[in-house]
Amino acid sequence: MQTPDAEAFLAGLNEWVAIESKTDEPASIGAMMSRAMAEFRAAGLHVTEVPGTDGFGPHFHAVSPWGEGPGLLILCHLDTVHPTGGLVRNPIRVEGDHAYGPGIYDMKGGVYIALTAIRTLIEAGRQTPLPVRFLVVSDEEVGSPTSQAHIVTAAENAAYVLVTEPARDGGCCVTGRKGVARMKIAAHGRPAHSGAQHQNGISAIREIARQVERLEAMTDYERGVTVNIGLIGGGSGANVVPEHAWAEIDIRMLTPADGETVVREVRALEPVNPGVSLEVTGGMNRPPYQKTNSVAALYDHARGLAAEIGFELGDTFTGGGSDGNFTASIAPTLDGLGVDGAGAHTSEEHIYVSSLVPRMLLLRRLMETLR
Repeated sequence: MQTPDAEAFLAGLNEWVAIESKTDEPASIGAMMSRAMAEFRAAGLHVTEVPGTDGFGPHFHAVSPWGEGPGLLILCHLDTVHPTGGLVRNPIRVEGDHAYGPGIYDMKGGVYIALTAIRTLIEAGRQTPLPVRFLVVSDEEVGSPTSQAHIVTAAENAAYVLVTEPARDGGCCVTGRKGVARMKIAAHGRPAHSGAQHQNGISAIREIARQVERLEAMTDYERGVTVNIGLIGGGSGANVVPEHAWAEIDIRMLTPADGETVVREVRALEPVNPGVSLEVTGGMNRPPYQKTNSVAALYDHARGLAAEIGFELGDTFTGGGSDGNFTASIAPTLDGLGVDGAGAHTSEEHIYVSSLVPRMLLLRRLMETLR
């Protein structure tokens, strides 16, 4: 069976990397999804587009030309965090074993090797024991607001889920992730002139500053709970007592129970200044992904295949979320099966060229052996 060499791999992958595809830039992500759909069709898969909604790009399903019933779901995303201009900050280039470019590691490389794996099987006339179904989404980097329902539905018809997020910690796959909650707290005070009538104002910014202290104090490292205020804003001018202010909250946890508890505590916050009203919105975004017995068995199978190919496949737990969080409680899920590299979400994002062929072969062997 044909196996492309790393140079051929990289040439094709770099054509994808050259199409910048930030989640909230509809024209850019739309162009990337159109290109990918065309290549999946050309490989012989049946492709169905899911039109974009709410200002986001489209998603698509790509299904092998064989098999019915529960299958193998390959879960991917092609949106990146890099706004247009990322190719200037991190131009496509190769330096030794490092190939650079925005989104090459997270996670265009993973999608490309998975496409190559199924394409080489189809070209060789090899059918897999289970039908292979891809779901490629365009909004993972912002929490999958328009794709979550499609992900859950696809997982409900899957015997296994393989997620092509990048490898971690020296090539490890991922067998567990923290859950994620995203919330926002907004304060509404009373405006006043900061010089002439300061005493008549009630500062929303001051209230939010006090609430930040309360929120950050909810962090409990022993329980694996973190509460982070990542964005904050408010006011209308330096000479105005601010009427409005807000903060966005990222919460991570190890267990569903802790997620429910912290979200409930945030929603129960009361204003320090009774003259201020608070509005809390949001909630759980992704449930925790735990290493159950079925996940451990799937990892052991993959580790054995990797050893046959010639590399060691470790596993790891990470605090970062992925679409695998949605599927892990529905079907055995193995994450981090994409390419190895480093610098995700930075201007130094890169992959290790030497990981392309072995990681593709692992995905192909998983397609061939899972039943």
